[in-house]
Amino acid sequence: MARVSSVCMSLCVALLLAPCALAQYPTKPIRLVVPFPAGGGADFTARVVAQPVSQALGQTIVVDDRGGGDGAVAGVLVMNAAPDGYTLFFATNSPMSAVPTLHRNPPYDPLKDFTPITTICRFTFFLFTTPSLPVHNVKELIEYAKANPGKLNYGTGNTTAIIASAQMKALAGVDMQQIPYKGDAATTADMLGGRIQLAFMAMVPGYAQAKEGRLRMLAVLLQRRTALAPDVPTLTEAGLPGVTIAPWGGLFGPAKMPRAVVQRLSREFNAALQRADVRAQLTSQGIEAEGSTPQQLAAFTGEQIGLWRRIIREANIPVE
Repeated sequence: MARVSSVCMSLCVALLLAPCALAQYPTKPIRLVVPFPAGGGADFTARVVAQPVSQALGQTIVVDDRGGGDGAVAGVLVMNAAPDGYTLFFATNSPMSAVPTLHRNPPYDPLKDFTPITTICRFTFFLFTTPSLPVHNVKELIEYAKANPGKLNYGTGNTTAIIASAQMKALAGVDMQQIPYKGDAATTADMLGGRIQLAFMAMVPGYAQAKEGRLRMLAVLLQRRTALAPDVPTLTEAGLPGVTIAPWGGLFGPAKMPRAVVQRLSREFNAALQRADVRAQLTSQGIEAEGSTPQQLAAFTGEQIGLWRRIIREANIPVE
């Protein structure tokens, strides 16, 4: 009887202390896993946003870059971590949209195996072409592609480029040849070398080449124009509505995180995203700060997965 009472007493103490433990969160450094190598847009964004959040929480946020498998390596690591708020995932559309739709047996379900916390940003992608291509806008590009079926080569250095290009081809009804690359740097190099004529790429490094006149920007892959290139129209403005892929980043944790921890993290990250210095640093690299509630991020993640599945099916993109 005494043993039962002791067990009950221990359980009661644990239950009483649990809220206190959550109220004290965090009590040690937090690991923020990024699904790409250091030096890229995701790594840059994570470090810029983590700094003010670290100050607000009173604990260091350590950025841990884990590239591989379109973000699946990092995703699996976070999925298997303890859901205590000390391992977080700065996920993009690669691990959260590409992995579950481009693979027959994905290692996780983004909607079941993670806890959404807040949207972080949108990455600015442009449709770049070479100056040697006799087109100056999207309408002329489509007309040229239709007049020269199969003669244009387009590069794809990431999953966003693959899906956006497939959607553009389907909507425009054009025949172009895909040349795959491992990243935008290699894509840019071959555009400058003349092997390919166009590509959807992130702002870095193509933007600098466009400023020097070595590449041309026909449209931006956003719902509105960017202040970095206000003269460059959106695809909808350029006459090609319907390309709805969104290069984005968001904050997640393992499934079943405590609600109080999620709310604290969401509040602090959203506050950081409103800071003028944070927004200025991100904007300088073609990254638009954008926060949300956990519920909004969950809904958006589900919508994007559905969109990717539809485009992959309609464009007959092979699933591995």
